[in-house]
Amino acid sequence: MSTNTYSLSGYGDMIADRVRIEAFTQALRGAIRPGAVVMDIGTGPGIMAVLACQLGASRVYAVEPSDVIQVAREIAAANQCSDQIVFFDDLSTKVTIPVRVDVIVSDLRGVLPLFQSHIPSIADARGRFLAPGGSLIARKDRIWAAVVETPEAFGKIVDPWTRNVLGQDLAVAQRKVLNEFRKARVKPEQLLTEPQLWATLDYATIENPDVRGILHWTAIRDGIGHGTLVWFDMELADGVGFSNGPEAPETVYGAAFFPWLKPVSLAKGQNLCVEMEAKLLDNDYFWRWTTQIESAEKASEPRERYEQSQLQGAVISLSKLHKMASDYVPQLSEDGLIRRRTLDLMNGKFSLEEIARRLSAEFPKRFARWQQALAFASAISIENS
Repeated sequence: MSTNTYSLSGYGDMIADRVRIEAFTQALRGAIRPGAVVMDIGTGPGIMAVLACQLGASRVYAVEPSDVIQVAREIAAANQCSDQIVFFDDLSTKVTIPVRVDVIVSDLRGVLPLFQSHIPSIADARGRFLAPGGSLIARKDRIWAAVVETPEAFGKIVDPWTRNVLGQDLAVAQRKVLNEFRKARVKPEQLLTEPQLWATLDYATIENPDVRGILHWTAIRDGIGHGTLVWFDMELADGVGFSNGPEAPETVYGAAFFPWLKPVSLAKGQNLCVEMEAKLLDNDYFWRWTTQIESAEKASEPRERYEQSQLQGAVISLSKLHKMASDYVPQLSEDGLIRRRTLDLMNGKFSLEEIARRLSAEFPKRFARWQQALAFASAISIENS
């Protein structure tokens, strides 16, 4: 999980989401027995860790790689839980604990549960930390999709580029933004197809973080299709869960809107399919979606076909592309040389002040005073030690 995924106010929005909080509270109340041991992965400001203590847990291992963990420590102290909670300022995949736990609770997701290292983190924790017969909260996510008519969501994406007040041709940027999904809220009456199940993420068994599937639909009414809406139904325990879908009460998550390259008129009974793929690469998901819409007049002939992906929407300069080529011969810049020297000095023998003074002496043009080098070395220390 990224160390800067949420702001503190963002965590506040999650706490204010009563649908979410009440579901997690109900699931934890049913899973935690007196004296239970709990792990909270991605504890944030520590709300679930403190709740676990209040529900009878004897020990809670609270894991959080970002600086908000300090807020969690202070909240634990304010609620007389400090003695019961052990905090880890790190990723769960780098943590070790002395016992197996009875409950693992986590909510490592963005708009969708296919988010950063969520699945690898849960698979790792399940294998290394969970006691036989222990509980995972959440237990399962079902991911649904439907074609939607949403001129509002589509307009938010394209209007800045097509209706700009300067009258400039910004089509190149428009093509890129149409290769990204956006958070959106859609009403049930805006669906042009019945929802279909795209994937089920069963956290008791899941190992592969990548998901791919083809969805086939028949339009249930006439309308203008603007893209595909994707949402989840979260199962936390038997009979406990919630959804961020169109039929459900609004939650902090929203849903994910994958736009088409342009609006398309659809007739009731018209067939279409969307192939969607989410692939985890270096802690981030890359999405690809291909839409094929049959001709309303002749079903054997495709009327529209759109191939979209976040790769097509990537914004990267030609100079950076050149440096990524397989035949490029890289050479460290001055900043790279200083960074390498700093890492070399972090060998367990020197304090940060000693490292900073050496850097200042060796790179006087970069650091006029050793205190400037100290700020540089401190940042690298946080990243790498």
